[in-house]
Amino acid sequence: MRKVRKALKPVSLFMAIFMMVLCSPCQTVLARMIPTETVLDAARVEAARAQVSTFLARQDVVDVLVSQGIDPAEATARVAGLSDAEVVRLADRIEQLPAGGDALGAILIASIVIFVILLITDIMGYTDLFPFVKKKRI
Repeated sequence: MRKVRKALKPVSLFMAIFMMVLCSPCQTVLARMIPTETVLDAARVEAARAQVSTFLARQDVVDVLVSQGIDPAEATARVAGLSDAEVVRLADRIEQLPAGGDALGAILIASIVIFVILLITDIMGYTDLFPFVKKKRI
């Protein structure tokens, strides 16, 4: 029995060290449920940051910044330093602002639509507005 103990002593020492090495780096992990709003807010913040950086990268925006004496790189760095709530608020504000175009295109399209509608009603005989439309005589 002594011979067996003496022969297995190095094996048992190796097994004790091996078990200690295996169990020592394991730590307990505290897990909890994450609310859906947290995940959605993270995705929204990421999308807002991408939208604002895309907006700042446009050439017309860069031209306006330069004309007002603002360095575009500094503006980009300042936007990168904004908090999540500020970035979301800024992206929402950018979406709500008008595009900056004039109303000529809208007026022109509305005029053409009204003209076509009146022309069709004149051709069908409901109105008599245009003298160049040939009407069927009944």
